[in-house]
Amino acid sequence: MCAATPDFHVNCPSRLIFEQIADKWSMMIITVLNSGPVRFNGIKRQLEGVTQKSLTQCLRRLERNGLIERRVIPVSPVAVEYELTDLGRSLQPRLLSVYSWTLEKMQEIEAARQQFDQKAAA
Repeated sequence: MCAATPDFHVNCPSRLIFEQIADKWSMMIITVLNSGPVRFNGIKRQLEGVTQKSLTQCLRRLERNGLIERRVIPVSPVAVEYELTDLGRSLQPRLLSVYSWTLEKMQEIEAARQQFDQKAAA
């Protein structure tokens, strides 16, 4: 079992979970689903640059981890929508906090990047 402090042992199950929820597509999908159920193509339209394969794989991981629920809608043609579970909703405020921090600090980060690149070029 893992310690309560972050030591990131290779066999710690939290390491895999962290890897699966902290990747860019997972965080964006969870944010997209914040407002309610969304169909696959609706998610894809909101995530510019995601491939169908990457989106499918990420949705499966999130479903396997209990963060989202996949629902088949019996219409013609058959449609599939995804929705956050209670577990996924419990993660949502934390991800929105990271997203807000990113927007708030974007100019500082860009300035740091420019400074780093200037040093590297010198």
